[in-house]
Amino acid sequence: MDKKVYELLNDQINKELYSAYLYMDFANYYEYEGLSGFANWYMIQAQEERDHALKFIAYLQENSQKIQLKAIDQPNKTFTDFIGPLEAALEHEKYVTSLINDIYSAAADVKDYRTMQFLEWFIEEQGEEEDTADTMVTRMKLFGGDAKALYDLDQECASRSYSAPAE
Repeated sequence: MDKKVYELLNDQINKELYSAYLYMDFANYYEYEGLSGFANWYMIQAQEERDHALKFIAYLQENSQKIQLKAIDQPNKTFTDFIGPLEAALEHEKYVTSLINDIYSAAADVKDYRTMQFLEWFIEEQGEEEDTADTMVTRMKLFGGDAKALYDLDQECASRSYSAPAE
């Protein structure tokens, strides 16, 4: 495997685990604020991000590459309103999309078609993640100022359940 592609893939493990930390932090914020449905939503997001890290680990292992785990940064965001974490999540998902695109480009540069194929799942996933994050921001802007509507949004988020990613 090309050295640059390997390094980007290995670094992505850390980025995915940081994403999990970030979403756990969002969940903690919402739980503290009394919105346990939103807390549930982000705890499930954290599980999904951990699963993404595990997919990168498995891929590198399948390609006989050594995994180098790195320290995970502490989330440093603070929020003063309910929309803050949602907007931060959208911004973060766009950042993760750029990281996946960078890995794909590096793989394409060296004609690493296997890695490009592996990344196709993540490209599709990131499209869904950005769309969902954008929808959550929009809905909070539309309905978050009304207590009953906010309660309904929280209940909707509470109904989300975890499912492992498809292979």
